[in-house]
Amino acid sequence: MPLFAVIRTRGDAWVPGVGLEGQPEWRSHADFMNGLEAEGLAVLGGTLDGAPDVLLVMRADTADVITQRLKEDPWTRLDLLRTRWIAPWTVRLGTLPSPAATQKP
Repeated sequence: MPLFAVIRTRGDAWVPGVGLEGQPEWRSHADFMNGLEAEGLAVLGGTLDGAPDVLLVMRADTADVITQRLKEDPWTRLDLLRTRWIAPWTVRLGTLPSPAATQKP
């Protein structure tokens, strides 16, 4: 299954000076993202230090699948995070877990 690099950035509702865990509906967002990881859709994710952005590495058949799933994120609905771009990504150095290894029973 193809890999994609996804950049999400803070939306207008982001509360400055408050960490991730202090933002509205943190637990709902974290549960949603953990669910994407359990499904094998989200492979890696994390904030980019010094930037208002998050980098996700995701596995999906198309970018549209990712777009539609991220619309379900509570932080998308609240405009805490917006998807800036999604691009196909080819790993040229190192390895990522196979899709079967990332899916949890």
